[in-house]
Amino acid sequence: MLPKYKLIARQQLDKTLSDYAVIKQNAPPVKGWIRAIREALGMSGKQLANRLKVSQPRIPRLEQDELSGVVSLKTMRQAAEAMDCVFVYAIVPRTTLEESVRAQARKVAEARAQRVSHSMLLEAQGLSDKEQRASLDAAVDELVREMPRELWESTP
Repeated sequence: MLPKYKLIARQQLDKTLSDYAVIKQNAPPVKGWIRAIREALGMSGKQLANRLKVSQPRIPRLEQDELSGVVSLKTMRQAAEAMDCVFVYAIVPRTTLEESVRAQARKVAEARAQRVSHSMLLEAQGLSDKEQRASLDAAVDELVREMPRELWESTP
């Protein structure tokens, strides 16, 4: 994908994901979503089992699987539908995607600048602090604009 399209995709996803900013701060219920919703509805484990067309002993196991993180997305979707709910799945960035890209670009630019500045010091061609900051900012902007493949190769 061309860099300008990556920028557009990031901006669109950031806008969409901004709606999830509040949700990411909420922890799931201690009992897990399936059990919490089932109990709030007044639905027994046997009733949920009937709706899912599984045996009753499967429900406590399902609820435990959710808590331990081994339940599948498909199963979560089926359980939600059986309780007249919608299963929502999302990966929500801690910040914005744009901020994540800029932070990674800064790490890469700093690592590159460190290698170059060491060579320049050996040759007595060091930059002032102001020049170093300006050079680093320009390198970050270029990395964000160009989005080279190696941007996410490693954590410098």
